[in-house]
Amino acid sequence: MSKWGVLVLSALAAGTKRWGELRREVDGISEKMLASTLRTLEADGFVARTAYPEVPPRVEYDLTDLGIELIQVMMPLVSWIAQRADEIVTDS
Repeated sequence: MSKWGVLVLSALAAGTKRWGELRREVDGISEKMLASTLRTLEADGFVARTAYPEVPPRVEYDLTDLGIELIQVMMPLVSWIAQRADEIVTDS
């Protein structure tokens, strides 16, 4: 899984998000990379995409049950990395 995948999953851990919300929360991600990452996560079964037949169109993204299971396992590792980021960067 890419770093963008981890960051998108982490953003979705807080709940359902729309495209713009994800774009703002995942700092530094381009629109092209966000689209690609969401497609991959959806194809892998971690993210559900719901399109509403409205004008203008509204699309929401949320974790699937598999995505929730993954985030529960992944978050302790993400927290550990965040706590040790200075050490990790300095040592490399």
